[in-house]
Amino acid sequence: MLPLSDICLMTLQAAIFDMDGLLIDSEPYWKMAEKEVFGKLGLNLTDDLLRQVMGFRLSEVVVHWYSYQPWPEPDFVETEAEVLACVKELVKQHAGPMPGVYEVLNQCRQAGLKMAVASSSAMSLIETVVDKLNIRHYFDVLVSAETEPYGKPHPGIFITTAARLGMAPSACLVFEDSLNGMIAAKAARMTCVVVPEELKRNELYWSLADYKLNSLNEFSLNRVTLN
Repeated sequence: MLPLSDICLMTLQAAIFDMDGLLIDSEPYWKMAEKEVFGKLGLNLTDDLLRQVMGFRLSEVVVHWYSYQPWPEPDFVETEAEVLACVKELVKQHAGPMPGVYEVLNQCRQAGLKMAVASSSAMSLIETVVDKLNIRHYFDVLVSAETEPYGKPHPGIFITTAARLGMAPSACLVFEDSLNGMIAAKAARMTCVVVPEELKRNELYWSLADYKLNSLNEFSLNRVTLN
């Protein structure tokens, strides 16, 4: 992996941000909501099991857990709605930004980069989060994978986001925290920085990214410190 200073910054014209686990520590809320909703359906989901669906769209999460342990008279739409409503309420009540979020957003704005959120979450949750953090004004577009034929690790959401920004994929810098998101970004031929959760930080597969950070606080458009 190369430090960002070795990448020609003139080729970077846009910054695309994942949301869950990167801008906001929403993973605990997803876990709480999934445990509650799927628990009522008879599933006992552990944290290790829930890590399997990090970066999935909610529709894919519901199908995944139904395949894992089917429940009687499934209503996938209703189950999705229950999980999403629970997560949104938890975000409104408790959520705050991940370390370094405002600093990175300000760096990208000052550099004149176009900016977008590209998340697997529903658009209604994306809007809840950017309003909760008061960061909506930073972004030119908000994009949800709920309208894509395929979710991450398919690159579709990033290709769509680049098109909506009016940028070539190769001009985009992606910030991700999940394995599926990193794979999607690289498949879209974008530069990718990953900020993995501490538990998974030393996994070898992160070498696919262009560089890895322990926190967004380490990010600099002029120099990235790699640990």
